[in-house]
Amino acid sequence: MGSSSGSSSDSDVGSEPYLTTTLAGFLDRLAARTPAPGGGSVAAVTCAMAAGLVEMAAAFDGTGMLDPVGARAHELRARAAALADADGAAYAQVLAALRMPAGPERAARLDVAVAGAIDCPMQVLEIAAEVATLAADVAAHGNRNLEGDAITGAVLAEAAARSAATLAQLNVSMLSRHAMADAHLERLRPGLACATRARERAVESYAHAERG
Repeated sequence: MGSSSGSSSDSDVGSEPYLTTTLAGFLDRLAARTPAPGGGSVAAVTCAMAAGLVEMAAAFDGTGMLDPVGARAHELRARAAALADADGAAYAQVLAALRMPAGPERAARLDVAVAGAIDCPMQVLEIAAEVATLAADVAAHGNRNLEGDAITGAVLAEAAARSAATLAQLNVSMLSRHAMADAHLERLRPGLACATRARERAVESYAHAERG
C-alpha cells in the first residue's frame, strides 16, 4: 500500500490504470497530494522495469540458452505491472473501511481490506526475488555488452523486494490482534534473502569478468 492516509475520496485513488498513462503522467500522479499511487505501486512498477531489463538483456544472447529466462521475465513483468493498479485498488478498500463508524463491522472490514493491502506487496516481493535471480543468471551467462542492464535489473529487483517487504510489515500494524496471526509474514525473510543473494551474484559476475 505505502500511501499517506487522509480524508480523500475513493476517486482520489484514481480509476485510470497507472500504466496506461505516459511516464510523465504517472510521475505527476505520484507527486500529487493524493493517497495513491504510493510506495506499493512504485515497488510494483520498479519490479516490472527490472523484469523488462532482464527480458531485453536475455534477448541479446545469441546461443538461445537464455530464451527461457527471457520468457519467464516477460511473464513476471506482466504480473508485477498488474500489481501497480492492484495496490491502488487495495488501498481504496482500506480507505473505505477507515471511514466506517467504529464497531465490530468496521474492524472486520478493515481486517479484510488490510489483508488485501498486505498481499499486494507480498506478491511483489516474491516476484522481485525471482526477477533478481533471473537477472543474476543473465549477468553471469549472457551477452557481456548487456551485463550492465542485467546488473541494473538485479539491483532494482532487490530494491523492489525490500520496499515491498517494508510496506507489508507496516500494514500489519493496522490489523486486529486476531488477524495478525494470519498475515504470513514468515514469507518475507526467504524472499529478501533470495533477492539479496541474486544481486550479490550479479555484481560478483561483473567483478569476476573484470579480473579475468
